[in-house]
Amino acid sequence: MLRWTASELADASGVSLPTIQRMEVRHGVPKSTATNLDLIQRALEKAGIEFIEENGGGLGVRFKDRMAD
Repeated sequence: MLRWTASELADASGVSLPTIQRMEVRHGVPKSTATNLDLIQRALEKAGIEFIEENGGGLGVRFKDRMAD
């Protein structure tokens, strides 16, 4: 959604580029530490991505409503 490269995600999250690359090749939930997953989620949220909880339509992501700020 953000069109970031793996290197840009690594820079924004503080997670190493090799770790990001290993996570990218896996299908489903990436195998990583909870800390790394949290760092990545926080970087994406800071960039304007909102994680959507299960609400009958499934889990997902969307751009944060900038008008709500």
